[in-house]
Amino acid sequence: MANGTVKWFNSTKGFGFIQPDDGNRDVFLHISALERAGLQAPADGQKVSYDLEKGRDGRESAINVRFA
Repeated sequence: MANGTVKWFNSTKGFGFIQPDDGNRDVFLHISALERAGLQAPADGQKVSYDLEKGRDGRESAINVRFA
């Protein structure tokens, strides 16, 4: 599991980005990943842990999200 901080999340649009603690590229966070985990939209700056999943377009997104 990776750790990071929510850089920003737009509840209206249903997505945002996590800034990983290891300094890698920002990770896409979709509202569906939060809903599957039973979580509400995070606040900017919220610490999270997550797994990575590679999408059909090759970009990584967060899954199995947990608030730290």
